Amino acid sequence: MKYLFLLFLSYTLSAQSKLLINMDLNQTNHLKAYGVTFNEIKDGATADWLLNYRGGSFMIDYSDELALKCRLRGISFETLSNQEVVDIYAFVQSEDQNMEVIRLEKAPKIAVFVPDGFLPWDDAVTLVLDYAEIKYDKIWNSEILKGDLTKYDWLHLFHEDFTGQYGKFYASFRGAQWYIQQQALYENEAAKLGFKKVSEMEKAVVLTIKNFVANGGFLFAMCSATDSYDIALAGMDVDFVDKMYDGDAPDADVQNKLNFDNTFAFTNFKIELNPMVYEYSNIDIQPMEIGNWENDYFTLFDYSAKYDPVPTMLTQNHVNVIRGFMGQTTMFRKELIKKSVYILGERAGTNQVKYIHGKFGRGTFTFYAGHDPEDYRHAVGDPPTELELFKNSPGYRIILNNILFPAAKKKKQKT
Repeated sequence: MKYLFLLFLSYTLSAQSKLLINMDLNQTNHLKAYGVTFNEIKDGATADWLLNYRGGSFMIDYSDELALKCRLRGISFETLSNQEVVDIYAFVQSEDQNMEVIRLEKAPKIAVFVPDGFLPWDDAVTLVLDYAEIKYDKIWNSEILKGDLTKYDWLHLFHEDFTGQYGKFYASFRGAQWYIQQQALYENEAAKLGFKKVSEMEKAVVLTIKNFVANGGFLFAMCSATDSYDIALAGMDVDFVDKMYDGDAPDADVQNKLNFDNTFAFTNFKIELNPMVYEYSNIDIQPMEIGNWENDYFTLFDYSAKYDPVPTMLTQNHVNVIRGFMGQTTMFRKELIKKSVYILGERAGTNQVKYIHGKFGRGTFTFYAGHDPEDYRHAVGDPPTELELFKNSPGYRIILNNILFPAAKKKKQKT
């Protein structure tokens, strides 16, 4: 009897050789599913990302410990027999399916560019990293400039204003205590690092991050950190910051001195020089161009999983039409995006682009416009989003796609 029990147990374990974390509409917690997969890879396991199969599901070697982790986090999963695994792989890799198997091998080391205790904004990326239980480090200007980026694979830019204009909140908030403290924080940091102006410090940081990407780093940015980053690159050799920000007037011929060859994503844009206007340039789509907010949805592009695996990874979701959301930078003007850049998500029938991706050197950058995918009009001082209420958020899934896809890059380079 004991022999028969052991034989049955052995057969059961071999039959349940893989654990499938489904990522379709039936998944009970999409966001934590990414965290479990990421941490399994971090702990030495490998996982297969089944692109376009049931919403971009994950296949991992079965263990009782992994199954328990999923149950404790409310994550749906299925245990598969060897034959079921073979059938799924054959289906996904067949030529008539726009699907692919991507091996995830090494979890990236993650850094978020933000000062500790930064106010007034909370940040969607740090919120979802915390919720998914993915560890990251916070770094800021001094760490960047002393070379600490070499310790990391993936960098997120918080809601930074890389132009050195403190978010262009001067007109509305220059008397607010948080604004005064923020300006003092940045000016003290610049002086400590040997810069006369905050804008000069920001340009040095921007160039260091650019080198990080060129050397193989993965850059992700949201909201104002997207267009303000490229504006700083284009204006590297010209002063475009007014006196209330840096003590002197801007160059009289700013527009003609911009160098768009330096930028990652945008070209031929015009800088907004008026310090009283809450806008950096004409890259950003204005609220009046969006119109009725109830009709604000963007559509994810459908790329070839077998020939364009990276943009396919970045657009994995259980839906392909997603609710829009605003920010200081809400959407990008399509005609100002470089032709070399992948458009991953746009508002159909308009020039309004939400989500883009590109290559620079040996690395990549991804820009995702807007502030919080589950708070349409997030204002200064609003409380952070409680993600337990939005655990199946398709907008937040986009962020987690970006965190996970670098785990596949090494394998793709070898092939």
